[in-house]
Amino acid sequence: MGDLAKIFKAYDVRGVVPDEFDEATAEAVGAAFVEVTGATSAVVARDMRLTSKPLADAFVRGATSRGADMIDAGLGSTDLLYYASGSLGLPGVMFTASHNPARYNGMKMCHAGAVPVGTDTGLTAIRDRAAELLATGVTATGPTGAVVERDLLQGYAEYLRDLVDLTAIRPLKVVVDAGNAMAGHTVPAVFAGLPLEVTPLYFELDGSFPNHEANPIEPANLVDLQKAVLAEGADLGLAFDGDADRCWVIDERGESVSPSTITALVAARELAKHPGSTIIHNLITSLGVPEIITEHGGLPVRTRVGHSIIKAEMARTGAVFGGEHSAHYYFRDFWYADSGMLAALHVLAALGEQSGPLSQVLASYARYHATGEINSTVSDQAAAIGRVREVFADRGTFDELDGVTVTGSGWWFNLRPSNTEPLLRLNAEAADPSKMAAIRDEVLAVVRSDK
Repeated sequence: MGDLAKIFKAYDVRGVVPDEFDEATAEAVGAAFVEVTGATSAVVARDMRLTSKPLADAFVRGATSRGADMIDAGLGSTDLLYYASGSLGLPGVMFTASHNPARYNGMKMCHAGAVPVGTDTGLTAIRDRAAELLATGVTATGPTGAVVERDLLQGYAEYLRDLVDLTAIRPLKVVVDAGNAMAGHTVPAVFAGLPLEVTPLYFELDGSFPNHEANPIEPANLVDLQKAVLAEGADLGLAFDGDADRCWVIDERGESVSPSTITALVAARELAKHPGSTIIHNLITSLGVPEIITEHGGLPVRTRVGHSIIKAEMARTGAVFGGEHSAHYYFRDFWYADSGMLAALHVLAALGEQSGPLSQVLASYARYHATGEINSTVSDQAAAIGRVREVFADRGTFDELDGVTVTGSGWWFNLRPSNTEPLLRLNAEAADPSKMAAIRDEVLAVVRSDK
């Protein structure tokens, strides 16, 4: 096993199994998790990947070797794990590699109440202690903790349905693409008894992802869903990622809906229930998001990219909702955690409470033209950003909240480095589509130039 620093990221663990992440590592992390957090009990869940159960079982062995009692929730989505942590008041661990290919697996950890475990809140200490235990071997230090299996799926489904009431909406036809991943397990439970006619795509749990990767942010993975929405004459389509904590929306025309548009829609709905509340959005979301929040009487707060950052800022400000460009949506009523399913319920409610099509419902929330995220491989991130600074020095205002953001008249772009790869990520937006394209092309030409 290699250096654990390679698989321990800013707020989770992710690596290729078994080359970078194996059962011995999971067992050591389980013991370290208990030692560092002081947990006397915790809950663990897992996705459908072929390696998830062996890794989860190894983690449980490590945790119980330190005397902690473990609740095994079995198969579940990441937001089901957050529900378990929040409702039971226990630390939790989810075994998943989210949208990554089948050869990957990983862990998402949280303190009691779904509070994230990140670099500054225990993850580094867990990594360092796990490395020590890997070198010496994990042996019991006292009485072994007990393991109890517990099915939390129905409780999770009922909790979400209580947060967003869909019982009185008009009947809707919806196509759901689960990508052979965890939405195939959770959607039937959450949608049960609702006035929804569901056409399922790839609900069979299969960690080899035989149809397409469970990563809806990639347009190629939405093609089947878009075709099915049109073929079925459906009101909308929903696509979930591997651990079903992200949800992507397709309208009745088969068109992909920007997560910024969904953020604005849900923000308006939450502000109708909680007037004057704070709403979090990261700096990559559309300029229309803070505009709409303000128009609905809310207070927009702009943050850096990253779910641990969003969650911390939500807790600090008491924000009722937060949204990211990556289709992560966070809710105060869900322990400040993210839930793709809860966002989907809001979209279904907004559509079903009136008679028009989804594209009409969303029209007022989509004000600008955006590039989406475009990655460029560069050998020197700082040098490439420096070249962009020079070119745009006199053409807009600059801020450095996350990478560099340049704002001009009717346009803006953000260029930020990846923390794990030699990449620069570009997001650009403008009121006019031709201006957006021009800004995009100019920035990319500068970034990808060797001069």
